[in-house]
Amino acid sequence: MNKSPSVLVIGGGSTGTGIARDLAMRGLDVTLVEKGNLTHGTTGRMHGLLHSGGRYAVSDQPSAKECIVENRVLRRIAGHCVEMTGGLFVQRPEDDDEYFEKKLEGCRECGIPAEVLSAEEAREVEPYLAKDIKRAIKVPDGAIDPFRLCVANAASAIEHGARIETHSEVTDVLIEDGEVVGVEVTHKTGSGPYVHGNPGEVEEIRADYVVNATGAWAGQIGDLAGVDVEVRPSKGVMTIMNTRQVDTVVNRCRPKGDADIIVPHETTCILGTTDEEVEDPEDYPEEGWEVDLMIDTLSELVPMLKDARTIRSFWGVRPLYEPPGTGTEDPTDITREFFLLDHESRDELPGMTSIVGGKLTTYRMMAEKISDHVCEKLDVDAECRTADEPLPGSEDFSVLRDYMDDFNLRSPIGRRSVQRLGSRADEVLNSLDTNPVVCECEAVTRAEIQDSLKSAGTDLNSVRIQTRASMGNCQGAMCCHRMANELAPEYDEATVRASLDDLYQERWKGERHAMWGEQLSQAALKHMLHATTMNRDEDPATVDTDVDFGAFDSGSPSEGGSTSGTTSDAVADGGQTPQDDTRTTGGSNGDN
Repeated sequence: MNKSPSVLVIGGGSTGTGIARDLAMRGLDVTLVEKGNLTHGTTGRMHGLLHSGGRYAVSDQPSAKECIVENRVLRRIAGHCVEMTGGLFVQRPEDDDEYFEKKLEGCRECGIPAEVLSAEEAREVEPYLAKDIKRAIKVPDGAIDPFRLCVANAASAIEHGARIETHSEVTDVLIEDGEVVGVEVTHKTGSGPYVHGNPGEVEEIRADYVVNATGAWAGQIGDLAGVDVEVRPSKGVMTIMNTRQVDTVVNRCRPKGDADIIVPHETTCILGTTDEEVEDPEDYPEEGWEVDLMIDTLSELVPMLKDARTIRSFWGVRPLYEPPGTGTEDPTDITREFFLLDHESRDELPGMTSIVGGKLTTYRMMAEKISDHVCEKLDVDAECRTADEPLPGSEDFSVLRDYMDDFNLRSPIGRRSVQRLGSRADEVLNSLDTNPVVCECEAVTRAEIQDSLKSAGTDLNSVRIQTRASMGNCQGAMCCHRMANELAPEYDEATVRASLDDLYQERWKGERHAMWGEQLSQAALKHMLHATTMNRDEDPATVDTDVDFGAFDSGSPSEGGSTSGTTSDAVADGGQTPQDDTRTTGGSNGDN
C-alpha cells in the first residue's frame, strides 16, 4: 500500500485548523503545530463577527463577495458555532446620504441581501438604538465563536487521522538541497491539549510539503526559511461589555473609521474596533485610550452604552498582506482578500507555500484553495468536502432543545449547553450522574468541564477556550478555583495551583484597561475573594518562612509568619504571588 504524502501545517488558528481538516479529509498525512493553544493568535482575538460582506461592499467588493458565500456555508456546516443575529448599518443625521446609497448599491452588487429600514422599523429590530437615527440597512450578519470553530475543525482533522500538536513552537525551517523538508519545533509544556512532546524537547518533523498559515507571524516563519513574506500587521482593540446591550450586529453606516461596530456575542457585547499598523505582531501598546473612544463613539448609536459596565479589553493583530508595489499608507485601505505565496515560483524555494490575508469568515475557502494547491504539488487527486460535511457538533443540529426535563437542568443552562455542544449534547451531559454548574456567568456545568479536560490535560485556559468558563461577567472570580478543583485528585497540589494561576492571570490581564467605576469595584472584589479565601497574595506554599496557623484561630498576629507578600503587590498584578511576577500580564487576553 502506498504511503500518503505528508503535509506539515504551521499555525493553529482558523485557517491552519481548516487546512488540517481539509487535507486530512482528502487522505493526506497531516501534522499541525501551534506555539500556543489553538486560537493563540489572531483568531482568538477577533470580534466574533460572521461577516455578511456588508462592511466591505463599498471599499473591497472581492472580499465582500467571498464573505457572503462563506457566510452561507458556515451557517450550514458550523451551526453550533453561529448565531444569526442579523445586522444593521445605521445612519445618523450627520452621516452622508450619498455613502448610505453607495452601501446599499454595493451590497446588492455583491449579492448580499439588503433591505432599507426606516428609523422606526430599525428600532423595532433593535429597541435600544438612539432616538435620532435616520434609517438603516438590514443585512445577514451574525456572530461566530472562533474558539468553538477551531476546536471543531481540529477534532474533525483528528478524526481523519491528523496529528495536532499545540505548545510547540517552530524554531527552524529545515532546508536540504534547496528545498523545504520540514521544521524543527521546541515543545514548551508537557500538559495541554494535543501535547505529546516533553517540555524543552526539540523535535524535527519532516514532511513532503509545508504550509505557513501563521497569519501575522507569517513573516517570522519566512525569515526562518530565508524568504520575505511582507505581512503588514494591524492592531485592533476591542472592549467587552457586561451584558448584551443589543441582540443585533450594529454598524455605523459611514466610511471607514475607528469604533464603528457592536457585536452581540453569547452573554456580552463586543465593541470594536481600531486599526493601527504595528511593526511586531507581539507588540501590543497598552495606552488604553481606545476603550474611551469606543464607548464615547458607539454610544451615539446605542446611548445605554455610556452607562454600561466594561469587563475587559483585548487586542489582536490582523494579518494584512499587500502585494509589493502597492504602496498603501493607511492599513484600512489594504484589501482583506487572501493570497497564496508559492515560494517555489516566487523565491525558488520548493516545498513550502504561505497563505496570508483574509478573514475568519473566509477561513474555509482559504483552506480549500491552499489544499487544492498542495494536492496539485503532490500529484494527489482528491476533492474538497469541507463545504458539505458538518463539523463535529453540528450534525443534525437544526433546533435548540430544552434540556430542563432531559437532564434536570434549569432551562437557560440546558439551552446554553446545547448551543455550545450542539449534536454532542446527549453524549456529554449524560456522562455524569450529578452535574452541578461550575461557571454561573456562562452556564457551564461539570460535565462540560470534564469533557474538555480529556484533551486539555492540566491546561485550564484550553478548558476556557472550549467551554467559555471564566469568560463571563465576573471574569473567573467565582469559578477559576472550581475549574481547578476538577483537576484533583488526579494531579498533585503544585500542578493544580500552577494551572489555577495561569488561568487567573489570563483573566486578569484583559481587565486592566477597564478599571473605573463599577468595574473597579468588581475587580477589587475579585482580588479580595481570592486573596482572603485562598491566601493568593501570600501563599505559605511558595515562601520559605513558617506560618503559625494557630494564630488564625486566636485572631492574634502571627509571630514569625511571613511578611514578604503584600496586598498592594497582589493588587498590582491581579493576585499573582511575588515569586511569579516575571510572568507576562500584558498582551491580548485571547477573548472573542
